[in-house]
Amino acid sequence: MNEPAQPATIRVFIALAPPDSAKEELAGELRPVYDTHPHLRWNRIEDWHITLAFLGEVPVATVPLLRGSLAGVAAAHRRPRLALRGGGEFDGRVLWTGVDGDLDALHALAADVRTTVRGCGVVSEYRPLRPHLTLARARRGDLSSASEIAAGLAGFTGRAWDAERLHLVGSNAGRSTGPIRYRDITAWPLGSGEHLDGASTPRSAAAAQDPASPSGGGNSGASANGPR
Repeated sequence: MNEPAQPATIRVFIALAPPDSAKEELAGELRPVYDTHPHLRWNRIEDWHITLAFLGEVPVATVPLLRGSLAGVAAAHRRPRLALRGGGEFDGRVLWTGVDGDLDALHALAADVRTTVRGCGVVSEYRPLRPHLTLARARRGDLSSASEIAAGLAGFTGRAWDAERLHLVGSNAGRSTGPIRYRDITAWPLGSGEHLDGASTPRSAAAAQDPASPSGGGNSGASANGPR
């Protein structure tokens, strides 16, 4: 029997992930609206992430190049101290929470990541980084739910945490009619040249796609290249 053909491309992005404690804190804040707004397409908590660069579909052969180059980026950057804060929406439909803290270090890391990606021959549309974490998407025509929940998150300020790893993440977006799922391809500790390969393992809760107006230039559900 013939083996199924392997795809020639893979959909990937590069991200940071809040620790479990930060995600649990935000999930507790959102618990009431999970019940009142079940019609929203809520992202799984284990998939929460802050996108630094969205690459889209790239040739599978590009992944080893990205692995080798991004390992050096992670090694060269200290861990930014960040916090989840406030809320907002994109286009009335994409609900997010903002990112606050050491945004200079975050932007410097993202800039280095993007330069490195271009050096690997990956060309993607440039958009300014707006650090954020995407929480949910409303269905077409529902322009009130995301705005209503974002207003309720305005006073939320999470505890600060250190971003420990840089993640190269694969997604199944556009490949099936089911829910979007993410998995780590590789993750590198920031400030260290070591790396963790997890190509066959789903993203863990600790490895999770801009302040309430992305605090100084930051929003990740919508990524630097649009909502992810």
